[in-house]
Amino acid sequence: MNSPAAGNASLRPEQGWHCAHLFYQFDRGALGRMGAAQIAQGRLEFSAVLAAGADGGPARLQTSIVSGQKADFGLLMLDPDPLVIDSVHQRLRASHLGAAILPAYSFISLTEVSEYVPTVEQYGQRLVAEGVGEGSEAYRAKLKAYENRFEAMTRERLTPDLPSWPATCFYPMNKKREADANWFLLPLEQRSRLMTEHGRTGMAFGGKVSQLITVGVGLDDWEWGVTLWARTPEFLKDIVYTMRFDEASARYAEFGPFYTSYVAAAEDILNHCRIG
Repeated sequence: MNSPAAGNASLRPEQGWHCAHLFYQFDRGALGRMGAAQIAQGRLEFSAVLAAGADGGPARLQTSIVSGQKADFGLLMLDPDPLVIDSVHQRLRASHLGAAILPAYSFISLTEVSEYVPTVEQYGQRLVAEGVGEGSEAYRAKLKAYENRFEAMTRERLTPDLPSWPATCFYPMNKKREADANWFLLPLEQRSRLMTEHGRTGMAFGGKVSQLITVGVGLDDWEWGVTLWARTPEFLKDIVYTMRFDEASARYAEFGPFYTSYVAAAEDILNHCRIG
């Protein structure tokens, strides 16, 4: 028997977008077995598949050259439909270069508005708790300003635009469940306080670093994915180092592998990796 909600089933989230971080390596042996014509055709297909704004492509697509030996290039994609995102992967693997494009790592997640971001109503309650008279001119002005920021912030978290800053890194993370440091046994008030402190630290890097946090709970092996963009690679190092001293990170966070990369067009990726 179908549930009452079965008629409303959809792959599209009620809020936010699907997000995929995909990393690949080129198989030099497979490339060596390809003829010049096949590689030339593959280059054209590679650039067409990864062209931002292409018909049938995801709402957001960013390509980058990965630094180090974990991968050669990376894709960040967001769209309401997860199969639109996956179609990019399938088209790459089915292309003339497909046999030489090997998956290295992936992280699947959803955009979200954190539970630690107060709603407009909660912000109003906080103002009253801080001594701002409810209904006063100061109260109305502060509440209206926050309401405007909240709408813009919600839109940017759920359907984000991707910064064009050149340096970027991605890493997955969990909150700990250890006996003496179990994040999920802390009361909401304490978790909110710790995350507010963590957020203030990050705000000091405004104009230098931009951040996107997506949730992988129930979708992938790690609970959250963190994507950072910076004006220079040095700022990536600075913000991660600084924020690890916050209690929310130092005591309760676990981190997965870091993938550092530099934003580049598809053709630049091919040229940098000496493909063809």
